[in-house]
Amino acid sequence: MKTSASILTKLTLGLAIAGSVAACNQNKTADKPATAATTATPDKETIVYVNSDSLLNKYDYFKDMSKRLEDKGKASQTDLQNRGQAFQRQVAEYQKNQATMPADQRQATEQQLQRKQQELQGYSQNAGAEFQNEQASENAKLYDKIADFVKTYAKEKGYKLVLTYSKANPTVLYGDPSLDVTVDVAKRLNEAYAKEKK
Repeated sequence: MKTSASILTKLTLGLAIAGSVAACNQNKTADKPATAATTATPDKETIVYVNSDSLLNKYDYFKDMSKRLEDKGKASQTDLQNRGQAFQRQVAEYQKNQATMPADQRQATEQQLQRKQQELQGYSQNAGAEFQNEQASENAKLYDKIADFVKTYAKEKGYKLVLTYSKANPTVLYGDPSLDVTVDVAKRLNEAYAKEKK
């Protein structure tokens, strides 16, 4: 009995010492990450964001690109309207004269008008597709310009991540205003674009 009580006392004392040693080691390891985290925290933020809605409204390249596309779209629309009006005049002329035309001339004129209508529809579809392709190409250039600039800007400023925020694509629901670098990015993009235009 004395032996089993002695073993139990030694075992309890051994567990108490082991627990104390483990607790001391945990405190030391807990202190180390806190110190490491404190030293790893930089003086400035490494994640920032750009409000793409505001950026586009302030970026002169985007304004010029939008104006070019708008002008091209209006010119294309005017061209299509003129072609459509010319076709309508031909149809009206045919309808006015069809009663006095011989059957073979009437049939030939109807076939010719049908071909012109199909050509006009094809031209309209091609013009629309061409405009969409140009718009996609311009948007790709815009994206590349901004992405290339932001990559250089982030390296220069020491940012690890630059997010984008837009109401149309709200992947960032909230960002502290101190992390918003939109104004600086827009200013520097405009400076770079002004040099390009010269």
